[in-house]
Amino acid sequence: MNARGEHTQSLWMKVKVDPAARHFTGRQRCDTVIIGSGIAGLSAAYELATAGHQVLVIDRGPVAGGMTSRTTAHLAPICDDGLSTLIRLRGEAIATLFQQSQEAAVARIEQIVEELGIECNFRRLDAFLFPAMGVDLQKARDQRQEEFNAARTVGAAAELVTGVPLKGFEKAPALRYPNQATFHPLRYLRGLAEAVRGKGGLIFADSAVIAIEELPKHGVRVSIENGGVIEASNAVIATNSPINDRFKLHTKMSPYRTYAMAFTLSRGELPDALFWDTGDPYHYVRMNPGPGSVDYLIAGGADHKSGEANDGDVRFEAIEAWVRALVPMLGKEVRRWSGQVLETTDYCAFIGLNPGSTSVYVVTGDSGQGMTHGALAGLLVKDLILGQPNPWTEVYEPARIAISGVVNYIRENLSTAKNVARYLLPGELKSLDELPPGQGGILRDGLHKIAACRDRSGMLHLRSASCTHLGCELAWNTTEQCWDCSCHGSHFAPDGAVLNGPALLPLEPAKVRGW
Repeated sequence: MNARGEHTQSLWMKVKVDPAARHFTGRQRCDTVIIGSGIAGLSAAYELATAGHQVLVIDRGPVAGGMTSRTTAHLAPICDDGLSTLIRLRGEAIATLFQQSQEAAVARIEQIVEELGIECNFRRLDAFLFPAMGVDLQKARDQRQEEFNAARTVGAAAELVTGVPLKGFEKAPALRYPNQATFHPLRYLRGLAEAVRGKGGLIFADSAVIAIEELPKHGVRVSIENGGVIEASNAVIATNSPINDRFKLHTKMSPYRTYAMAFTLSRGELPDALFWDTGDPYHYVRMNPGPGSVDYLIAGGADHKSGEANDGDVRFEAIEAWVRALVPMLGKEVRRWSGQVLETTDYCAFIGLNPGSTSVYVVTGDSGQGMTHGALAGLLVKDLILGQPNPWTEVYEPARIAISGVVNYIRENLSTAKNVARYLLPGELKSLDELPPGQGGILRDGLHKIAACRDRSGMLHLRSASCTHLGCELAWNTTEQCWDCSCHGSHFAPDGAVLNGPALLPLEPAKVRGW
């Protein structure tokens, strides 16, 4: 995808993963075509190439220019929404397999870093779960005990501790998870991309896929915007939100915007560890090595359903206030950015054959654990394509029906229904004269709704307000200077270009009477 086209820049984005990658032209045949070049796509490419497959990776934007470049890069095997919740939704056996698979994903990243000599600041460290601000002591103890018991049930290492090195929580009930990890995601992917090329793999950038056709006698044909064609025995769709699916998977997951900020901090002021609170949405802190005697502290959280809020500045202010209260010695802000995660109804990703397919595999539904799910996808997809058994297939089966997650399913799909109903309402704007630079809104013009915005240079852009995926109404995102779809997670630039799928086609140009 091309999330680099959004306005904010993460701490990682100075690193170019594969700047030599060129446009795809002509025709090409390979064993497996992988659409999407984030951690899931490049991990799958590396594992398959290592197994002897001829792989071809293709991306709409720069290599690793999608949501992987907007991560905060926790490598934490613990379920992002809590092990106790996962056990309630999927049962002890599946939760145990989930934990084992996530630990294996971190171990695989560590192994690859060592084997390839990738300099990406990979390191093992402790993680701490501590109470959200305002939680009373007894509730905090109960939450800690519940997660500790869940960790013991699934075999995850955990320790009951008192206090974390954050102001106000020095004596709080907390939980320590040893042997977690973190790294620099784009430096890691730069090493993976080099290794894929070294094994004969091909990588193409800035080449938009517009159609994926599954052939009657097995295999796929992928059509590129410029007329190029790729034929392969298998396809792996690793595009954050799957571009090949219209209903089957999208009704079982929802897109959420998440926010992060990076600040300077003198080295040694805070231990190198991961910290998460028990809020909903939760907040988190991690460290990243900086220059000289300075490190970077990354804080984040404040998630919301994509397209259902346009108050990024308020959310950044809240994150900064929260982290400065906990770390008073914090230095200046150096970066702020947002990204998108896809939450499944049972908090496990979808990795495997696309429902109803024989040759198309999907990787989606990261549920806040995109780094581990992406690395895991490489292992699982490789085994599935090669016909080898894998103990985690059932955990991530895309065709699964999560009966226990029915409440989440209903809640998330109500949001889609509300979006469709918005089409009958008046637009937000009464006149284009209301639009200052950097702002956008929906204008009704007769029977049509227009997505109108002025970019920061003052140029007016008028496009259809209907997402080209399934027609949901878009919402302006001032922070990222783009249009977001709350239904399935597509993003569009002011000029209508696709920044993030599942949409394949740009927004249609529109006209407003009198302009």
